[in-house]
Amino acid sequence: MKGKAKKISRRKFVVRSLLGGGGILLGTVILARNPLRRALYGVLENPKNLTYLGDISDPMLWFEIRPELPIILHSPKVEMGQGTFTGMVQLAADELEVRPDQILIKHAESASGNIDGLSTGGSTSIAGFWQPLRELSATLREMLRTEAGKKLGVATADIRLEEGVASAGLKSLPYGQIAQGVTEWEIPETPALKEIKDYKFIGKPVPRVDLEAKVMGEPIFGMDAVLPGMLYGAVVQPDKVGVVFGGAEITQAEKMPGVVKVVVEDDFVGVVANSYTEAEAAKAAIKVDWKREREWTTADIKSAIQIGKGDKMLIQKEGRPGGILEDAKDDSSLITATYSSPLGAHAQLEPNGAVASVEGGKATVILSTQVVKLTRKEVADRLGFKEEDVNIVPTYLGGGFGRRLHTPNAVHAAVLSRAVGKPVKCFLNRKEEFQKDTFRPPTQHQLSAKLSEAGSIEAIEHQFASSDVMFNAALLPGFLSTIVGSDIGTMRGGRIQYSGIPNYRAISWHCELPFATSWWRSLGLLANTFAIESFMDELAVAAGKDPIAFHLDHIADNEEGKRLKNVITAVRDLAAFRDSARDGRAMGFACSTDAGTPVAMVAEVRMEGKEIRVDKAWMAIDPGFAVNPDQVRAQCEGCIIMGISAAMYEEMRVEDSELKPIIYGPYRMAQMKHSPKEIEVEIINGTGKPGAVGEPPLGPVGAAIANAVFRLTGQRLREMPLARG
Repeated sequence: MKGKAKKISRRKFVVRSLLGGGGILLGTVILARNPLRRALYGVLENPKNLTYLGDISDPMLWFEIRPELPIILHSPKVEMGQGTFTGMVQLAADELEVRPDQILIKHAESASGNIDGLSTGGSTSIAGFWQPLRELSATLREMLRTEAGKKLGVATADIRLEEGVASAGLKSLPYGQIAQGVTEWEIPETPALKEIKDYKFIGKPVPRVDLEAKVMGEPIFGMDAVLPGMLYGAVVQPDKVGVVFGGAEITQAEKMPGVVKVVVEDDFVGVVANSYTEAEAAKAAIKVDWKREREWTTADIKSAIQIGKGDKMLIQKEGRPGGILEDAKDDSSLITATYSSPLGAHAQLEPNGAVASVEGGKATVILSTQVVKLTRKEVADRLGFKEEDVNIVPTYLGGGFGRRLHTPNAVHAAVLSRAVGKPVKCFLNRKEEFQKDTFRPPTQHQLSAKLSEAGSIEAIEHQFASSDVMFNAALLPGFLSTIVGSDIGTMRGGRIQYSGIPNYRAISWHCELPFATSWWRSLGLLANTFAIESFMDELAVAAGKDPIAFHLDHIADNEEGKRLKNVITAVRDLAAFRDSARDGRAMGFACSTDAGTPVAMVAEVRMEGKEIRVDKAWMAIDPGFAVNPDQVRAQCEGCIIMGISAAMYEEMRVEDSELKPIIYGPYRMAQMKHSPKEIEVEIINGTGKPGAVGEPPLGPVGAAIANAVFRLTGQRLREMPLARG
C-alpha cells in the first residue's frame, strides 16, 4: 500500500528488536539492562500501543473477491472465542461498503503469506487492527471503485458503492463482476477513513459470525481435522517433573496390534498405528528411561517462590518509600500483609495436538495455535525444510488462554508423519494435557504501607515473587531470562496504580522452577491485583474509611487516573455499593488498570454453609471504544466466571514429582452453580479508540470476592484459592 513512511517509536523498536534481532537485544542489554527491562515492562502494561506487525501493503493479500458474495477475509489472527473475527468483520464491512454477512472470515494459512508477525494474544487483536484493517478495507473499496468506473465507462467520482454493488445512474456491477479478469490492481494512496459517527456496524452489537458453526457443532477445531489415509500417533509423555528423556525400550510396542512404526528421536519416542486406541495401547508398552536429579513436592515449589530469592528488579519508584517504611518499623505504624496464589492449569477443553502430512519435501500441519509463524519455523527447523515449504493451517481454538503459544505437538506430528510417509493425527490425552501444561506460576506477595494521621497512604510497597510467564516459552526462549533478568510478564498488574500516593515502589523477584510455567490469560494480573487490591481494602479498614472513597482519594487527576475514577464511580453507582453486611450478604470492591484499560468490580457474596457463593457481580470497563458492545460485555462476563474459578477453586499440586490432578473433577473449577445469578456490565468509551478487552476484566475478580467475604465474616482471605481458606 502506498503512503508516507511511518516513524517507529522507541517502544515498538524495543519489541521488534527483542522478537526479531537477537544481536540488537544482546547489545542493548549489555549497555542498558534496566532501561530495556522497563521499556519492555511498559509494552506489557500497554500492549495497545503495539501496532500490527504483519504485511499491510496489499489488500489482496487479505481479501479474496469471488464471482459471488461473500468476500473472503483471510485473518492472520486466530479466533480463540473472544469474538475477534466478528470485530474484524465489522471493521472491514463499514469501510468496504458491505454488510457483515457479505464477508466470510477464515484463518489465513501460512502459505498465503498473510502471517501475523507476533502472535494472537495479549488482548491486542482488535486494538492492533483498528487502523490497518480499516485502511486496507478503505483502500480496497477505492480499488473497486476505480475498476468499476472503467467497466461501466463512467467517472470514478460518479460511482456509488453500497452493500457490495457499484452503481452510477442506471448502471451497476456487483463486486464479484468488478474483480473478474483483473490481474493487476492499481493501489491508491490510503484514503481518509470515515468518522466513527458515520459507521453503520462499528460500535454496534453485531451478532457473532461463528455462532451458528459452534452451536451446530461443525468441525472447526483442530481436534476435528482429518486427512485422507490418516494414521494415528501417540507420544510418550513424562508423568514426573524435572526429568529428561534418556532413551526407550520399544521391542514390545513394535509387536502390538495395528502398530505401523515406533519412532525414537533424541528427545521423544512416539508410535504410529492404524487407530487411536492401538496407538495408545502401544505407547503404554514402551519403557522410557527418564533421568531426574531429585524429587519435588508442593512444599518445595512453594519454598522456591519466595521474596528474597532469585533475580530482583525495581519496576516502579516514586518518592522515598524505602526510608519512610523503614522508619515506620520503629514506631510500630507499619502495616504489612502477605498474599499468595498457587499453580494453575489452563484446563482448556480441547487438548493440544495436530494433524500433519509430510511428503515430497513439503509439510502441511493443521492445528489450534496462537503462533502460526513460530509454529511454521519450529516444524521447518526440525524437518530441515525451508519455511516456505511448511504450510500451517490454523483452526478455531477450543480454548487458548496462552496454552496454544506452545506447539511441540506440531513437531511431533510432523516427525511421525515423515517417518511413515502418511498423514498422522497426534493429540495429548487429558492426563497428559494436565501434566504437560505450561502452568500459571505460583506467586508470593508482601505489601507494606504507612498511613498518615489523616488516614491517607503516606508510603506503600509491593514486593512479589513468581516464576516465568513470558520466558521459557517458544515465543520468547528461556535464555532471555538470563539476559533480561526478571520476567516482564509476571509484572503485569504489579505496579502501584495510585499515583496520588506520594511515595511508592514495586519490586519483582524472578524465581526458577523445574517445569514450565508460562503465558496464562492476563499473565500476572490476577495474582498481583488480588494482592494489591486486598491490601488497599485492609488499609481502608485501618483508616476507618469507605473503601471506594479511599481508592478515589489516592488516584491522581491525570488522564489515566480520570479514566480509572470514571469506572470506579460507575460501578459504585451501578451496584449501589454498601460498606456493610446486610441480610446475610456483603459487597466487596476492587479495581485495576491493565493494558491501558481500567476496570472496576463489585461482588456480592453470601455463605452457603462453609461455601462462598458469589450472588451478583457488577463491572465497569473503559476499553477506549467498544467496536462491539455485546462482545465487550460477553468478555467481561467470561472473565468474571473464569476469575471466580481461578481465584476460588483452581490449584495444581506436586506429589512425589508428579503434577496432580490429572482430570477434570479433582481439578476443581467453577461450575454453573458457582456462577453469579446476575452480572451487570457498564461500558465507558473513554478515548475513541479500541484498547484491550480480553484480559483486563480478570484483574479485580479475586480481590472483590475476598473483600466481600471479609465484610461478611470478618475473615481476611490472603491465599488463593479462596475456597480453601
